[in-house]
This record gives sequence, C-alpha cells and structure tokens, in this order.
Amino acid sequence: MRVFVLNKNRQPLDPCKPARARILLSSGKAKVYRRYPFTIILTEEIKEPITREHQLKIDPGAKTSGLAIVQGKRVIWGAELTHRGFQIRDALTSRRQLRRSRRNRKTRYRKPRFLNRTRPKGWLAPSLMSRAQNILTWVKKLTRLCPVTGISQELVRFDTQKLQNHEISGIEYQHGTLYGYELREYLLEKWNRKCAYCGAVDTQLEIEHIKPKSKGGSDRVSNLAIGRRPRYANACHPCNQAKSNQDIELFLSKNPSLLKRILNQAKRPLADAASVNTTRWKLYHELKSIGLPLEVGSGGLTKFNRCRQNLPKTHWLDAANVGKVETLIIEVTHPLIITAKGHGTRQLCRTNKYGFPTRHCSRIKFHKGFQTGDIVRAVVTKGKKIGTYVGRVATRKSGSFNISTKSGLVQGVSHKYCQFIHRKDGYAYTN
Repeated sequence: MRVFVLNKNRQPLDPCKPARARILLSSGKAKVYRRYPFTIILTEEIKEPITREHQLKIDPGAKTSGLAIVQGKRVIWGAELTHRGFQIRDALTSRRQLRRSRRNRKTRYRKPRFLNRTRPKGWLAPSLMSRAQNILTWVKKLTRLCPVTGISQELVRFDTQKLQNHEISGIEYQHGTLYGYELREYLLEKWNRKCAYCGAVDTQLEIEHIKPKSKGGSDRVSNLAIGRRPRYANACHPCNQAKSNQDIELFLSKNPSLLKRILNQAKRPLADAASVNTTRWKLYHELKSIGLPLEVGSGGLTKFNRCRQNLPKTHWLDAANVGKVETLIIEVTHPLIITAKGHGTRQLCRTNKYGFPTRHCSRIKFHKGFQTGDIVRAVVTKGKKIGTYVGRVATRKSGSFNISTKSGLVQGVSHKYCQFIHRKDGYAYTN
C-alpha cells in the first residue's frame, strides 16, 4: 500500500511507494508525520508541485465500511472501517434501564412526563449517526493527506422500489446489463448467503420460488428464497431440484421447525434493506458539502463491476468498484483495518449488573504522560512479563497499565517501559 506524502507546508502530494518512502526517510529528506495511516512529511518544500487525480471511493456498511483511493486505474490505498453502532445502542439501552430503575426507587410518585423532547430535522439515532460521522471523519482526514479530486459513494445498497416492481424505470432497466443484480444481492443478504433449505455456504446459490409459479406463485421478493444455483430463492442446486414445483409445506412436511423459519423469514418486510439505506442521504449531503465532485452508484452496480473483474468480495474492493469502473489494477495486498473505539466515557462511577455503584472513576484522563487509548510499544526487560507488546493502553494513576494486543490483554505493565506510537484519536488499527 502506498505511503501518503506531505509537502513541508503540509500540502498533500501524490502518495509514493514504500521503497521510495524508505529512501526519503533514510536520507533525511522526510520524517514520519503519523503512523496510522502511515504518512511522511518532506523536510524541504517543493515549489509548484504537480499532482495526479485521485478518487476516494466509499462503500458504506451497517457494521463495516470500505474505503479505497484510486489513481487512474490503480487502487493505491484501501481500508476497512468497523463501526461501533451496536455498542452505542447497547450502552444507551443500559443507561436507560439504570435511570428508569433509579427513578422508580427515588421518585416513585412523580407524575409521568411525555412530549417534553423535540427532535431536530434530519435527526438520526446515535448508533446511525456514529456510522455516518466515522465515515466523514475519515473522508476529511484522507483529503488532508492525499490530493483527492473526487468522491464516489454507494448511495443505495438495494433499490427497494425496483425490488417490488422490476419495470419501475422501464423495460430497459429490467433487461439491461444489471438485470438481476439488485434482486439477487438483496436475497443473498436476506438469507445470510446460505441455502435456505440446507444451510450450505460457499456454493453456487440459485433464486427459488417458495410457492411455485406453476401453482400461482408470484415474482414478488417475499416469495423468493435463495439456494444452490440460479432461479428464485436462496437455495442450492440439489435442494432446488429436490423441491421442484412442490409446495413448501409438502417439501418440508418432515421438518416443521425449518418450514416455520423459512416462512417467517420470507415474510419479513423490506425493513432490513431500509435500515441499510437509513443514513445514505445524510452521508450524501454531508459529503456534498465538502465541495468535491460526488459520484454515486448502487450496490448492484458495485457487484457487477467486481464480478466482471473476478475480484474477491471484501469491503475495500467493493469500495474500489463503486461508480463507473472499467478495469482496476490492484496494488494493495493488506488493507488498513480501522476499528472505531470512541473517546471514552463521562461516567463518574461504574455499576454492577443491578445498577448499583461499585467504584469511582477518576476525572483525570492523563497518567504518567499517557492517556487511555494511546497506541504504545512496551519493551519489558525484566519480571514475569518479559517481551514486547504493541497496542492500545488503558492507564491507571498507579502507573501500572493494561495493553490490548493482537493476542489479548496484558495487565500490569509499568509506564516506564511504554513508548508512544500513535496518540489517541478514537480508533484502533491493524495492518
């Protein structure tokens, strides 16, 4: 993956290859500006530098979003950003339960209040807003490190109107090169990329009619499942052939639990697709306000571009294939893995599982020059924990820190062995 380069005045220049960055660093012509993403800054200013066009591409996801920078046809940088929306939802749920319990104990006879809160226009739930803000944070960060000239966003994962009515935009859409991609990708997501009947994975899946068309079944998405090979459902080819045109009640008469699960899942509304699309316009308007040209595309187009080039399915490669793509030259082998961790908590005490306070939290964030969330390297030379540990640190007033490494949590490492790698910015990184 290429290295970001800044001019002496912090103007972004074209990213260079790692070998070139090593030469610049060893000769003293550049210094390390930041570790994640790895960036160097030149010690001598280049007057009137010439830069190429770079497109920043984004594939938003519910749990993980893909980021890629494309220079012409070359994918020179990639990353996968893991969100913490579910953690935020669980934390808010816990807080709400604790407050309700406390109010019930302390103010038992207080009159209930309602309609005492208003939500501004464009309000999103904190878990969803966190996802949009994570992406915006990294878009702004990358535009400061790379001469980005345009942004591409996957605006919709699924076009729910086209799922309900294939001809909503005319027969040209239905019989064009993207025919079937929106519908098939939606069914794969709905059925968790498994055969609906036998649970087979990593095999060719077919779309299958739950109620056969020969017996009055329709092409509506609620009558489709997925199995092994192509015709409507998600079912594998053996299951699809075994079912043939039987009613599903007859086909699964000996397995009532599976029958109930399939019928319940088939009747699920398009709420799962709508939840994926919830933040798309918020993100779209925020990206548009940055001022760079903004290109949009659908999830079906992204998959079409990726499959046409026989590329594996990963979040960062999906991002590279957003929008209009002819061919791509992939230079990245190991994308940067980014995990949102937040900036800590404002709680003054910790509680047990029943909501009662158990211990006090210090309001002082810095201890021995370190802050919880900093990425450090600890080289322990004596004691029971001899070794080298790299990861995010949790500080204590005593100077005995905990370090979260790839292999697990290491407790009780003295601050004397710790050296800074990266200051806390709310994210954890893995190459």
